[in-house]
Amino acid sequence: MLYNFGTFAPSITMTKKRYFFLILILGSLTALGPFSIDMYLPGFKAIAQDLSTTEGKVAWSLSSYFIGISGGQLLYGPLLDRFGRKKPLYIGLLVYILTSILCAFVGDIDTFIGLRLIQAVGGCAAGVASITMVRDLFPVEDNAKVFALLMLVLGASPMIAPTLGGYISVAFGWHTIFLVLAGLGVFNLIASWLWLPNSYQPDTTMSLKPRPILNNFLLVLKEPQFYTYAFTGALAFAGLFVYVSGSPILFMSIFKVKEETYGWIFAGLSIGFIGASQVNTLMLKKYSSEQLIYAALIAQTLSALIFLIGSLNGWFGLTESLIMLFFFLSSLGFANPNAAALCLAPFTKNAGSASALMGAFQMAIGAVASSFIGFFEQHSAVPMVAIMTCTTVLALAILHFGRKTIKKQVEAVPGTANNFH
Repeated sequence: MLYNFGTFAPSITMTKKRYFFLILILGSLTALGPFSIDMYLPGFKAIAQDLSTTEGKVAWSLSSYFIGISGGQLLYGPLLDRFGRKKPLYIGLLVYILTSILCAFVGDIDTFIGLRLIQAVGGCAAGVASITMVRDLFPVEDNAKVFALLMLVLGASPMIAPTLGGYISVAFGWHTIFLVLAGLGVFNLIASWLWLPNSYQPDTTMSLKPRPILNNFLLVLKEPQFYTYAFTGALAFAGLFVYVSGSPILFMSIFKVKEETYGWIFAGLSIGFIGASQVNTLMLKKYSSEQLIYAALIAQTLSALIFLIGSLNGWFGLTESLIMLFFFLSSLGFANPNAAALCLAPFTKNAGSASALMGAFQMAIGAVASSFIGFFEQHSAVPMVAIMTCTTVLALAILHFGRKTIKKQVEAVPGTANNFH
């Protein structure tokens, strides 16, 4: 069976085997960011000891990584549209590889936090390029399904990364984790160069001057369907960032689990997120993305509220906390692919800029939310759960009111919104 990949690359026709091979490459690029986030989490205690600081301060290296991704995506969006997908990707991966090596030999926490920011700026090229190429290569009605397939590849990273990182940290020290990350960057660079097709011809008419770039972003932001689902998805996903930042403290400091055990716990919880994203693909045969994301956010809000009430009253130990986190992350597994698909649906020419803005909002909001972890006393799950609850409730509120705005737009100009059924 042969597949033709959209209007941007009409000559790219592949067999079914190459079709899924392409998804694997895109998934590998997308997974680079989560590996960079999750793999060093079991080493938090060791990093704090070696750099003479606290675990809360080490958690800021996560926030700086999120900030770097946020700013980097705004940088790569226009570059991917102006120069095509591959050249900016290569440059970003080279920056990522270099800073990963430098992180392995860092001597103080402030330098480490700064290097993590630069590492993120380089590495986010992989995520932006892979998401943008989904919009390039696949029909718009298939985007939610492709995003879900990418999540299957992406979802393996939080299962493998912290578990592998825990064993590496114990056996070789946390420094080795960053050398492994550098190796992953090299692998993605080679794979992209050898096997990733040119999915988009560079738009030489696009200016890289600040004013045209800002005007381009403003055009994207004026689309109600974009800003509704961009902010909804970003706030919902912020709960995951808060969990990632707080989980080393929650499990290793409060519940006293070992580094290797923490990795397995993190992997186990990821099953809910991954499984839900794949069930979402099946659900799309019967329900629209709008219906699924609304139901998912209601479930996510309820699980967060129950978790918060239980934590405030001291009802939840390790087992109960794991159960509540599993339900929370499973709900997010439904919300995230549908938010991404609905967010990018209205765009063709500006897909790179739209993808960059979507990712920038996600990372910026996630960075702000997760940074609060470092300011709280680290003796209770309440701060982490309270922040998760706030972001989720806000996401549901924005979705509720944003849907009304989109409905008014459709009634005023029929056919302006892109819906999935």
